[in-house]
Amino acid sequence: MSNASPRTDLLALAELRRAGGKTFALTPDADALREIADDLELRALRKLRFTGKIMPEGKSDWRLEGQLGATVTQACSVSLADVVTRIDTDVLRRYIADFTAPEAEEAEMPEDDSIEPLPAKIDLYAVMTEALALALPDYPRAPDAATEDDAADLVHIYSASPPNAGLVEAEVEPPQTANPLSALQELRDKLVQSPADSGDAGASKNTGSPAKNSDK
Repeated sequence: MSNASPRTDLLALAELRRAGGKTFALTPDADALREIADDLELRALRKLRFTGKIMPEGKSDWRLEGQLGATVTQACSVSLADVVTRIDTDVLRRYIADFTAPEAEEAEMPEDDSIEPLPAKIDLYAVMTEALALALPDYPRAPDAATEDDAADLVHIYSASPPNAGLVEAEVEPPQTANPLSALQELRDKLVQSPADSGDAGASKNTGSPAKNSDK
């Protein structure tokens, strides 16, 4: 954080307890907006405002309730075109005095992500920047980017298909099996023709025998 950042947003809790709490309103100037935009990799940041109140909760804990508004410009995740988004969100932070951080091996996402350990001072500027980062769209998309994305998916699908898909399907078709009745009929026809052929051969031999006898 540079020296240009305002420090009126750094609140000492010891002083606030005597006052019973405090309301706040942050409207960063142009230099602060550019700094936050650079930190969050935004193309532009406008109309950033963080308002709310911080109050004691119980004997030692504190509660921050706020409203964050901003207009951000990001790069489209598909076409890299400018995507302008208006953000309006509630912010809740609970600062617990007896907060115990989980061990590294047991660390999991807490059920209530608004709970934080109690600091000596609350940095409203840091709370505002963190809340804005959490509210940003993860994958900003321009209105006309869906068509380009769908077209890219279709190209991927067609390029993944084999160019000879039709031939592959033809090769894996099961072979045509012969009709068993037709095969049986062919065998029967051969058996019927065999005696006739043998009879003709015998007749030619018999006609030859008398000829020899007549010569004698």
